[in-house]
Amino acid sequence: MKSKTHQLASAGLIAALYTALTVALGPLSYLAVQVRISEALTLLPIYSPAALWGVTVGCLISNLIGVLLGTNIIGVFDVLFGTAATLLAALCSRALRNLRLRWQTKEGKELSLPIASAIPPVILNALVVGLELCYVLSGGFQLKIFLIQAFWVGFGELISCLVFGMALCFSLERTGLDKKLFGQQAAV
Repeated sequence: MKSKTHQLASAGLIAALYTALTVALGPLSYLAVQVRISEALTLLPIYSPAALWGVTVGCLISNLIGVLLGTNIIGVFDVLFGTAATLLAALCSRALRNLRLRWQTKEGKELSLPIASAIPPVILNALVVGLELCYVLSGGFQLKIFLIQAFWVGFGELISCLVFGMALCFSLERTGLDKKLFGQQAAV
């Protein structure tokens, strides 16, 4: 178990990384069709509860910066509801951390990926951010516009979580960095 100071530092680093990725890749992060690469980090809570706060604070800061720069087309609602969706998704991902796809390598080593943990960010962001975009783009709720926006946000989240997030988890676990960075609580 890592110390409180280590956990706080981890959360701060994750928040900074989330923010840096989101802002640096602004055109991909804030538009109606978005692939927010930083959402791959929403899988880190499977390794540590500190990551829950890291991704949530990172999302909050990113959404706020986007509003202040005028790049976040959703506006202040995304600061509130988008951040809440990220927190809820991270909590659900953490709850599903032991539900894994497992297989044996040719060398006889067992590998696993937390595929189920990637699903909550996809679904929750598709629904919440899709709804936010529907209201911003159409001035109210229109089912057709909501479904289109939810589809595109969900598609972007699939890329972020299932491609980049799974690659991140695979790399962390294959190299043992999950345990080195996050301690024994990373053990599955």
